[in-house]
Order: sequence, then structure tokens, then C-alpha cells
Amino acid sequence: MSIWRYANPLEFMRLSGRLLTPLWVAACVLLAVGLGWAVFGTPDDYRQGSTVKIMFIHVPAAMLSINTYAIMAIASAVGIIRRHHVSFLVAKAAAPIGLAFTAIALITGAVWGQPMWGAWWVWDARLTAVLIMFFFYLGYIALWATIDEPEKAADLSGILCLVGVIFAFLSRYAVMFWATLHQGSSLSVAEGQRMDDAFRTPLYIMMVAFYLLFIALLLVRARTEIRLRRARSLRLQALAA
Repeated sequence: MSIWRYANPLEFMRLSGRLLTPLWVAACVLLAVGLGWAVFGTPDDYRQGSTVKIMFIHVPAAMLSINTYAIMAIASAVGIIRRHHVSFLVAKAAAPIGLAFTAIALITGAVWGQPMWGAWWVWDARLTAVLIMFFFYLGYIALWATIDEPEKAADLSGILCLVGVIFAFLSRYAVMFWATLHQGSSLSVAEGQRMDDAFRTPLYIMMVAFYLLFIALLLVRARTEIRLRRARSLRLQALAA
């Protein structure tokens, strides 16, 4: 079975409709379990105190801020190369979700940074790359909103999205290229860098919950975009008649 069959709006709507309910249920259950465990079941860190618990929101949001942009870039590239309209609509649907996760990552990072670094914001390489990526999200959304012709809007916004990939890449790997205040990966398989199970297990739960929430939100928004595109097509047909 080819994955490209789901580029057909009818196939996409059929599959996504079946997936939505289990996704919402799983996301809500895991969010409740993860948040409860993070708040009431984890100890304070010996250095960071209770501030460490910001990690359970910040880390999944930061991961999704980057990965959502990567999904947008892949969908945009597929749309440009193969002219699959559903791909463009998936990228369009993902943008506000990615923007929200990026905002959450920036805000929670600032809340953590103030007591840890003594400042709400520093022009650190990773933080700056995430901020620029935030503005690319805004620019992408604005471009879709300001161009009336859907085909032109899809192509131009797709090109803009691909240009911004460099900042998504830097957001992920900046700590490898420059000496930054930002710590490295919170989760690693390298010796000596493993997180204690008291924090790691609820963090894994929150990460899975956030990803399921993202998929559910993406499907809802993509289905809405497909319906809006169909409604626009019918309206134009009615006007032409």
C-alpha cells in the first residue's frame, strides 16, 4: 500500500477520522498521568530546587517546536516537488501548533533561566536560533494569510519554510557548534549523562503525551483546512455558474 494514497483528500479524511478519538484519549490520559507524576511524584533537584519541574513542559515543547518545523519543511518539499495539495495543507495546519510550542519553549525557558542564570533572556546561540525560528513561523503564517491565490500562497510559503530550516537545525545542534549557556541534551545514552529515573520516566511520559497531542491537533487542523479548501472551490464554482 502506497503512502501517497493519503495525499488524496478523501483517503486522508477517512483515515484521520478513525484516528482522532483514540489519539485524544491517549493524549489526555498521558498528560494527566505525566503532569501528576511530575508535580507530585518527583523530588526537588539538589541544585535547581523545584525549578527543575519546568523541564517536564519545556523539554517536550522545545522538541516539538523543532520537529514541527521539520514536518512542515518535509511537507512543503513534497508539495512543491510532487504537487500534492494535502501536503501543503498539512504544513499550513502544523504552523500555528509549532508556533504555540515554540512560544511555550521560550516562555518556560525564560522562567527557568531567571533563577538559574539570573536573567530572563540571554543572546545565547540556541536561544537566538529558536527565537528566529519563532519569527519564521510567524512569517509563514502571515504569508498564507496575505496571498489570496491558494496555489501561489502554497508555493511561496513552502519556499519560505525551506529557507528557515537552517534555524531549526541550529536550534537543535547549536550546543555542538558553539560554547553556549544552554545545557546539552537532557536525555542521552552517553555514559555519565543519564538522568535519574525519578525524573526520566515522567519526562518520557510527557514527551509521548505532547507528541500524541500534536498529532491530534494536526489532524484536526488539517481536516479543517481540507474542508475550507473544498468550500472555497464550491463557492467559486457557484460564482462561475
